[in-house]
Amino acid sequence: MAITSRKKALVAGVGIVSLAALALTGCSAGGGSADCAEVTNITWLGTIKVEIQDQFTAAIEDYNATNTDCVSVEILESPQDQPFLQTVTPLYEAGKAPTIMTALQEIPDMADKVIDWTGEPLAELAAEGTLDVANIDGKQAGIPITAEAFGLLYNKAVLDEAGVDATSIHTQTALADAFAAVKESGVDPIHFSGLWWSLGAHFTNVFHTNVGGTPETNQEVLDALTAGTEDLAANETFNAWLDTFDALKENSISTATIADTDYDLGVENLATGKTGFWFMGNWAEPNLLTTDPEGEFGIMPVPVSNDEAAKANNSISVGVPFYAMIDKEQATEAQQEAAIKVLTWFLTTDKGQNYWAGPVEDGGMNFIPVYKDFKVQPATFMAKEIASYIAEGNTLQWVNSLYPSGLQEAYGASMQKYYDGQIDRAALAAELEAAWTK
Repeated sequence: MAITSRKKALVAGVGIVSLAALALTGCSAGGGSADCAEVTNITWLGTIKVEIQDQFTAAIEDYNATNTDCVSVEILESPQDQPFLQTVTPLYEAGKAPTIMTALQEIPDMADKVIDWTGEPLAELAAEGTLDVANIDGKQAGIPITAEAFGLLYNKAVLDEAGVDATSIHTQTALADAFAAVKESGVDPIHFSGLWWSLGAHFTNVFHTNVGGTPETNQEVLDALTAGTEDLAANETFNAWLDTFDALKENSISTATIADTDYDLGVENLATGKTGFWFMGNWAEPNLLTTDPEGEFGIMPVPVSNDEAAKANNSISVGVPFYAMIDKEQATEAQQEAAIKVLTWFLTTDKGQNYWAGPVEDGGMNFIPVYKDFKVQPATFMAKEIASYIAEGNTLQWVNSLYPSGLQEAYGASMQKYYDGQIDRAALAAELEAAWTK
């Protein structure tokens, strides 16, 4: 599948956004306690993830105030509802390219604009396999930020009250029984979000990662979709996956919507025990624990069949959600070196690691470390479960990391129409097929 060439073709069609929408935060006082003849100023696009925006901002403020690297970092706020390329392209055109930026599907588009991490100490520390997606034709365009997982999140207290053991749910029938038990206890079974990015990137991955069973056979389906030869409506896995989708929707709390605000509502409903489950990822754990610091929130697979032994029904989707890239087109050599210094501070120093992987209640970002010799390890209930899935080899490929840029947006729009009952399965299959051949 010629992902790189397709992505480069899509870049030309990127819309332009107003630079006025990209404001600088107040994290600009730099140089720390160093006796600096000159301070190197750099910018970092976005706050990595909106869920930990406050913690990230505080970390950058601390770095600016205390670093001895003679570096000052400014955070460029990035519109959360806007694709990465639509944000970064006008910045490059205006000569204001960010020094540090994070992306996933768009890495092939950016590969010729950013430094090669090959041979850099941080790249050498990255765990095996975590660099692969950002290696474009032999160039290491980015280094991993963290590992993330998504699946069915659950509130353990709600499930305990209903007599449900999440670790015993390995079939669609068992999931239906669990929903019935939670409902019988007086709680809505699930908050099933209609957010475009959740449906378009994560829920569609549940299909794509299980359709072939191996990276090679999953790739064959992507190739067939690109060639316009895949008949999704006739695909057994596709229909079984939609059976699960329908079950989640039928058992969802009535307030779940496709609105952007649905994420916050999903957090509230699961954390306060209004629902037992929520299809989401571990990036939501800091929000859940902020709402209920004493809560235990776990993660489990999304069953897509009644084969109890199937890997799909015993595994969760785990991958690297985004990579850190450093501009080389407009950044000076000193700015490139400064960018490496701030990332090195985060990933190798005690204070930086505490911000990176420490608990959110202590000001940390709760990232799951993917670097060797990392001293700070998350200790939350969900992070421990994810570590257990990884240790046991019960993980599923993030095929969505192979989607060409723009594909998850198209997928998300079609999935929202199915979610809202505007189209049926046949129409959904046709729209998802068409998204690959446009």
